[in-house]
Amino acid sequence: MEARKDYIAGEEIATIYFGGGTPSLLTEEELGRMLDRLHALFAIAPGAEITLEANPDDMATPGRLASWQRQGINRLSIGVQSFFDEDLRWMNRVHNARQAADSIRSAQEAGLDNISIDLIYGTPGLSDQRWEKNVEQALRLNIPHLSCYALTVEPRTALDTMIRQHKKEDVQPDDQARQFLLLMELLATAGYEHYEISNFSLPGRRSRHNTAYWQGNPYLGLGPSAHSYDGLSSRQWNVANNAIYIQNDLPPSEKEILTPVQQLNEYIMISLRTMEGCHLDHVTRRFGEEKAAVLRRQAERYIRDGKIIMQDHRLILTREGKLLADGIAADLFF
Repeated sequence: MEARKDYIAGEEIATIYFGGGTPSLLTEEELGRMLDRLHALFAIAPGAEITLEANPDDMATPGRLASWQRQGINRLSIGVQSFFDEDLRWMNRVHNARQAADSIRSAQEAGLDNISIDLIYGTPGLSDQRWEKNVEQALRLNIPHLSCYALTVEPRTALDTMIRQHKKEDVQPDDQARQFLLLMELLATAGYEHYEISNFSLPGRRSRHNTAYWQGNPYLGLGPSAHSYDGLSSRQWNVANNAIYIQNDLPPSEKEILTPVQQLNEYIMISLRTMEGCHLDHVTRRFGEEKAAVLRRQAERYIRDGKIIMQDHRLILTREGKLLADGIAADLFF
């Protein structure tokens, strides 16, 4: 923090997010030291959103919730993943289904009701009926924000190895697509905004922190492998290796300067993921009228196919288009 405090000098900090790894394992003293330094070095806005990622099993520790509240944590992102034991065992999660529900109720009873949970769909063996019950349980628990992800198998992970050795079943894209459509239908009926491809919230309950990413606002990332962005064209990321990171007063990092074309492509990718869509007027102002006209022409076939709608000079993905969001964005790149 000390070494990077000038990166966003003069900016009022609207959100703080403790994520990546398992920050809910931090002791009260460790978390307190970090928050004290943040307040000493940066201008934290009154009412700033301060989120902590937490595992359900960590939340069972007596006094943990009260400790977080004393230190200013006002939002929790709980790694539930599923409300079914068989799913959690398949994912090698430490907590069980009962702990998942109990952790949410405990937070709500403590007054920490600004809660997001993660749920995963598209795992092998997950039926549509069980996925629907997962979503319905979240609704019964009055969760204001859900982040829902299709299971992805990263190369060279243990899961990837077991699938290639036929020890575990592979994911089925058709199942994932069907469960994503089911998710969208269930949450739309319940009054949730599908404000970003993987994120749903009740009105007024969006993640302010993640919304800042999708709006292209500047941010500072602290810790191994954390990314930072100046809001214009410069992005950098810290070394991922823990041992190397802690050996240096200023940890090594890499940096890239985005060209205007890269900035435009990034805007297309990020904006299409949101319910507000890609603003052609913004493209005109920032990148020129010609680029906006080309983008509009390129999108025409997706409009004809019902994957994109045009609304108030914005390109917005339809429900069917959201199934192909990454591919459509890549196809529209300059």
